[in-house]
Amino acid sequence: MLRAGIVGLPNVGKSTLFNALTATKNAQSANYPFCTIEPNVGVVVVPDERLQILSDLCKSKEIIPTVIEFVDIAGLVKGASQGEGLGNQFLHNIREVDAIIQVVRCFDDENTIHVSGKVDPISDIEIINTELALADLASVERRMQRISKQAKGGDKEAVLEEGALKKLNELLQAGTFINLKEHFNEDEINVIKPLNLMSVKPVIYCANVSEFDLKDGNNYTKLVEEYASKHGAQTVIICARIEEELVELGEEGAKEYLDELGVKDSGINKMIKSVYELLNLITFITAGEKEVHAWTITRGTKAPQAAGVIHTDFEKGFIRAEVTGYEDFVSNGSYAACKDKGVTRLEGKDYVMQDGDIVHFRFAV
Repeated sequence: MLRAGIVGLPNVGKSTLFNALTATKNAQSANYPFCTIEPNVGVVVVPDERLQILSDLCKSKEIIPTVIEFVDIAGLVKGASQGEGLGNQFLHNIREVDAIIQVVRCFDDENTIHVSGKVDPISDIEIINTELALADLASVERRMQRISKQAKGGDKEAVLEEGALKKLNELLQAGTFINLKEHFNEDEINVIKPLNLMSVKPVIYCANVSEFDLKDGNNYTKLVEEYASKHGAQTVIICARIEEELVELGEEGAKEYLDELGVKDSGINKMIKSVYELLNLITFITAGEKEVHAWTITRGTKAPQAAGVIHTDFEKGFIRAEVTGYEDFVSNGSYAACKDKGVTRLEGKDYVMQDGDIVHFRFAV
């Protein structure tokens, strides 16, 4: 399951956002640092209006959407990598996620304490990024010590890993934003990945604003957007407090409220879509009377590997994929009509899956 970690300084709105994301009150929210002691975990459905439409057409008994697991991690502070605040235990939680959502305070409110005494989103971002980099640096240095003897002895894998670690060490020391594909070759990436470094994880900066700035942002959000664009990250503007209120209003009430605010989509939906885009993910669908089921794969995945997401036997015994595009299916209304019109295709092992493909895999065990 895809996992995204919500991080940030204390009192920036992380737990409020988590409450809204999971449509629960599971994450306590209060106006003091370290309110979150243990990481809260919630599984969130990825919104996809196509599933209900397909369910209606196929008269399906069940809809199984794809999901993301969100982890609300306690607020970090300057010095966390050295044990300040709640320290290293929460840095470990961040290592376990696929993407980082860094909540950044972009609102003024004298009633809500800022841990640094003033609102400065870029300073906040740099504090978090520095702590992650320092913790990664310590991991890299420990690993270098462990393999140095093997590398000196001429072990090829150790020599390769030591070279990659030295390069990593230099980049982290310099405070460089690390793009694995830009800085390392494929062999080096393969030895770096097991380290589970936080500094190489994709990041979304979640600019938390007041309701008055939700539509157009403010000077703080502009700074965050500029920073993110320079470093290959994404930005989503949200109002965590409003997102929490939307949950109470229900689907229709939430839509009306967003219309009043002049906003087309909720911040949560935009954030989930950004996670997908950031991780280069797409969805394919299996649909029938029993169920409509959404499956998540990486863009560029071929048909046999997509089949393996459903069951390893499907990949091992893959014969071909019967593929119908979503738009074609909806316009024709049924599998039979799609086959009659010739819009359903038989694809082989080299077929690259597309977002929205409706697929029936043929396989032999």
